[in-house]
Amino acid sequence: MPGGSRRRPYPCLRSPRAVSSFVSILFGMSSIQLVGISKDWSGTKALDGIDLTIAAGSFCVLLGPSGCGKSTTLRIIAGLESATSGQVFVDGKDVTHQPPAERGLSMVFQNYALFPHLSVADNITFGLSVRKVPAAETAKRLEATAELLGLEKLLSRKPSQLSGGQQQRVALGRALVAQTRLCLMDEPLSNLDAQLRQEMRHELRELQQRLGLTVVYVTHDQTEAMSMADQVVLLNKGRIEQAAPPRTLYSAPATTFAARFIGTPAMNLLRLDKGCIAGSQIAVNHVGDLLGIRPESVSLGGSVAATVQSLEYLGADLVLRCAVGSELITVRADGKSDLAAGAVVTLQWPANAEHYFDSQGSRVARAF
Repeated sequence: MPGGSRRRPYPCLRSPRAVSSFVSILFGMSSIQLVGISKDWSGTKALDGIDLTIAAGSFCVLLGPSGCGKSTTLRIIAGLESATSGQVFVDGKDVTHQPPAERGLSMVFQNYALFPHLSVADNITFGLSVRKVPAAETAKRLEATAELLGLEKLLSRKPSQLSGGQQQRVALGRALVAQTRLCLMDEPLSNLDAQLRQEMRHELRELQQRLGLTVVYVTHDQTEAMSMADQVVLLNKGRIEQAAPPRTLYSAPATTFAARFIGTPAMNLLRLDKGCIAGSQIAVNHVGDLLGIRPESVSLGGSVAATVQSLEYLGADLVLRCAVGSELITVRADGKSDLAAGAVVTLQWPANAEHYFDSQGSRVARAF
């Protein structure tokens, strides 16, 4: 910016020396494996046979709607909850019945859980004092953690004197100062405003990559999941719908739930009848039960006749909801398009943008 200074995009990572200090300590990485994990609450299954492998040094996001079992899964990994059945392994070691303190992990909670009467320094080192870590070692770890997160000038302040982003860094600092290789995070950004959440997503991801941490992160926000994760584990009603890298989850959803949950606007799912879109004579390339098409894959022009039912102007985009036969299809069009409800249009999409699902909601192979 002319006449001014450029703000570093990730101020918490400004110290290569601090990063080096942590990397030299966190020389190993922790893998996680869940085998047949189930959890019952008074006869209700919160988790139903979860099998999951999380690679060492990866950023794994547990994603899904409220009540799907993601926080319960995280708490079972942490040892804060006991599984009704199944096993938890960390680095190949069975920790199913071990207490949290013996699992070699740290945790960042949604509400930060900061002590209001303690300074930033004392909040960060609280766990070390409980474990009776020597004072010299505590001071050394505090210095490295504060430098890494850009908290050096805030160590004497109380949490009430900090912004939301600063409080989040203190909570993260308390996890990092333990110098574990595995960090669990339960919706740590949900209390921040949208812009700060975006900034902190970048900071967390870069921090994880540079330190080589294994992170398991819970969120209901698909933007967080898609922008941060190496692996997204999509949960629904206590079961894993799909576990895959973000690009795979988006480009090849395994179920209709995954297809609708990932993407904004959601994927179109059109009923098929004898190889045609229901209520029309528009033939498709596969005889199945449901045809899925992403709204951004549909464009104006072509041979599919449709009628605009409603529209939503979003500036760069114009989201159209169009009737095709007895089905509704959402189209993400150019915001400059001059259309109104009731307009008759034609639509098209490439064959490779088509996804097919059976009546049970499972993905099926193409017929060509």
